[in-house]
Amino acid sequence: MQTLMSHSHSRVAPLPGAITKEEIKNQLMVHERRFLSKPTRKEEWTVLPQSAHSKNTVNPVRRIADACAVPPNPEKKVIRLHLGDPSVGGKLPPSEVAVQAMHESVSTHMYDGYGPAVGALAARQAIVDRYSSSDNVFTADDVVLASGCSHALQMAIEAVANAGDNILVPHPGFPLYSTLCRPHNIVDKPYKIDMTGEDVKIDLSYMATIIDENTRAIIVNNPGNPTGGVFTKEHLKEILEFANKYKLIIIADEIYGDLVYNGATFYPMASLSPKVPIITCDGIAKRWMVPGWRLGWLIIRNHFGVLNEVKQGIVALSQKIVGPCSLVQGALPKILRETPEEYFVYTRNVIETNANIVGNILADVPGMRVVKPKGAMYMMVNISRSAYGNDVNFCQNLIQEESVFCLPGQAFSAPGYFRVVLTSSTDDMEEAATRIRDFCFRNINQFSDSEDSSDEGLDLSAMESD
Repeated sequence: MQTLMSHSHSRVAPLPGAITKEEIKNQLMVHERRFLSKPTRKEEWTVLPQSAHSKNTVNPVRRIADACAVPPNPEKKVIRLHLGDPSVGGKLPPSEVAVQAMHESVSTHMYDGYGPAVGALAARQAIVDRYSSSDNVFTADDVVLASGCSHALQMAIEAVANAGDNILVPHPGFPLYSTLCRPHNIVDKPYKIDMTGEDVKIDLSYMATIIDENTRAIIVNNPGNPTGGVFTKEHLKEILEFANKYKLIIIADEIYGDLVYNGATFYPMASLSPKVPIITCDGIAKRWMVPGWRLGWLIIRNHFGVLNEVKQGIVALSQKIVGPCSLVQGALPKILRETPEEYFVYTRNVIETNANIVGNILADVPGMRVVKPKGAMYMMVNISRSAYGNDVNFCQNLIQEESVFCLPGQAFSAPGYFRVVLTSSTDDMEEAATRIRDFCFRNINQFSDSEDSSDEGLDLSAMESD
């Protein structure tokens, strides 16, 4: 009996792999917490807030354009000189070769499917064939296609900088640079563009004061939007020497390329010395006059192996959209190879003629200074604040009285200026310039402010508010 009693009270060993009582208790507690944390059923839909990324994606041009959304004079024909779209108005159509190339690309059905994310080899090789030279050598492996030059710029910025880093951007300049930086908490630090001399220049002395350990790149736009400036070879070399001194890569926005006139010559930055790492962003939008076709590219000049990892990053980023439109890629070799030089001569002549017509008509207007353009398709005009008020009010009143649309310089961080797009017909450009002149003579000192505008065209408020 004693033996049986002691035997019945002994602890039985658990079976191998069996769950213990403590483990069961813990799992029950986890399950209970999960059950209690389940969201309750909602009776009504509620507004879903936008993401922080999208909320920080703001293009300053939109804000300024909204401010200028005033009714034009119904008694006068509307002349739109505010849109940087060369297809508007029909004066600068695409070349017949480009149109034919697109027809062929569609009709062959060879480009109906997906292509490589970095772009079709034939399209990338066509870029090499047109732009590679003895002083600017690169291969198809250095080219990544994009959905327009803006997308190329986006990939370059996202590949080189992290949150808290900064990139140097031109003021006055294309506001999209800031739009692309800020959602990623990349700081866009403005440097000064000097428009007061014969040739537009970067103030390199000022640029040296804003560089710090978090500076990752300099964006250089040549020819310039909105300035219409073209950097001389000597100044481009100074910029390269500056980048080499501070060991900063350059993101070269060269979308306007050889769209130059009034005696200027375009030099690709990567063709000059000293050689520094450069990511060139370009495309067919502005020289072939087809911005809606959305085809651009990046060319990665990986000097000293600096961009080894950045190049991998750009390739990875290209996979987000699996490459740009295959149809335009299919047309690109013919477009780049066969567009006749006469086409580019014609477009340059149209813009140069328009620039000189507007410049001559506005030359004698008091309180106004025209920045003579030498490239791209824009002209900047400085106005005296004491004579005409600020640039936003000037453009608003110009629309209401003369039905001429221009963009205020504040859209490009250039208060005290307005931008004129030079792609309309010669008759429209002459009529618009005449109306602007008449408006000024009629309204001088009618909308004045006590403070005059700065000729430097730099608004530092954007940097101070960050």
